[in-house]
Amino acid sequence: MNIEDVKKLGAEERIHHIQSGRWIGYERAKNLIAYFNELLNHPKVSRMPNALLVGDTNNGKTMVLDTFVKQHPAREGDDGESVYAPVLAIEAPAKPDVDEFYCSILEKVFAPYKPNDRVSKKKFQVYGLLEELKVRVLVIDEIHNVVAGSEKNKKQFLNVIKGLGNHLKIPIIAAGTAEAFNAIQSDDQLANRFNPCLLPKWKLDKDYLRLLASFEATLPLRKASKLATKQMATKILSLSEGSIGEISTVLTRAAIDSIQSEEEHITLESLNRISYIPPSERRRMRMDV
Repeated sequence: MNIEDVKKLGAEERIHHIQSGRWIGYERAKNLIAYFNELLNHPKVSRMPNALLVGDTNNGKTMVLDTFVKQHPAREGDDGESVYAPVLAIEAPAKPDVDEFYCSILEKVFAPYKPNDRVSKKKFQVYGLLEELKVRVLVIDEIHNVVAGSEKNKKQFLNVIKGLGNHLKIPIIAAGTAEAFNAIQSDDQLANRFNPCLLPKWKLDKDYLRLLASFEATLPLRKASKLATKQMATKILSLSEGSIGEISTVLTRAAIDSIQSEEEHITLESLNRISYIPPSERRRMRMDV
């Protein structure tokens, strides 16, 4: 159903549509996904290229990765029995634990394993399964978790990632906050292999105004909100502090308010009515508790 048809629905249906979320394909995200597809199609060489997607929390990293992963779902082989997974995505363990890392991969591909098996056995199983599944890119989200442990464990974990890419000759796309960048940079070999891809916070420029216009085009409101006007854009930027996740939440709440109030467009008044607390203020409130 296109957005014009959604606008004809009742209030509850339109609110549900807004709450269901949406993918806004802004230019930076499109370019990153195109680059990740280049990595996917890269021929096997002794030194495979990798990418490190870096951005603040709630600034679109996971959405970019999810969109890329969904473009390459697992599929059955021609024999009807084998399964191929060109892109395998996992989340880094909460600490730089090699055993947990291998277990995460095994669980992701629904492979039976014994939790008490030696790490070396799990490593052998992981390598074999990824080759069998013909994995062409491994995505590791939340890679900044590797800085949570001791220096020894962190180094060991980074060596495991390096070894996995070297053995399978596949690109690795890692994603995390600035701590992830620092962790990768702590290893000279990894630093040379991982190309940093940055997702900076938004600022009041033409790209940001285009983003707001794209958001507005997805909202089933019956009147124009004119989000890209300077006054509206500045207010939204102030509330969100430049994070795309926060921008989305602000506009979602304001759009719902505009339907419930029967105004049918987002205004400065509706942005004030939702009493949105910017992330920096929320952090201060948490520290004061």
